[in-house]
Amino acid sequence: MSANLARRGLLAGLGTLLVATLAGGCGFRMRGPRPLAFKTLYVGLDANSELGSALRRRVLTSGTTVVVDDPATADARLEVLQNSRDREILTLSSAGTVREYLLTLTIRFRLVARSGEELLAPVTLSVRRDYNFADAQIIAKEREEALLFRDMENDLLQQVMDRLATVAP
Repeated sequence: MSANLARRGLLAGLGTLLVATLAGGCGFRMRGPRPLAFKTLYVGLDANSELGSALRRRVLTSGTTVVVDDPATADARLEVLQNSRDREILTLSSAGTVREYLLTLTIRFRLVARSGEELLAPVTLSVRRDYNFADAQIIAKEREEALLFRDMENDLLQQVMDRLATVAP
């Protein structure tokens, strides 16, 4: 019985090794923090805002870049040209009450080197979500909206980090 268990363990181990080898051979790689091409970065967002602090944390987790408070000492400056959050009515019921909202987060930014050279031309990124609204569940719907905005913010931050990672040294 124990020889049978040992044989199963060996086969399971070999199967795992085979799958790992095949996944590695095809270029598969787990998504993780991507290194940035600059050592220091100034982030042109308020450090106390949710978006500003979350972006700083993501830059720090890249492992190669430190966020600085003085733009003059930074290798690159992330200049935020627009940062907006909108909610507009998408549909109305026959009684004239709101049925659906469309939420939109937009950020427009550019990346400038210490020398003044534009490393990344102005980029506009936008994320949209719609959700059903019901007056009878107003507190729950307000919480749902806050969660949607937080999720959208995470998507937007990932897109910003992806753009920053494309800048060549």
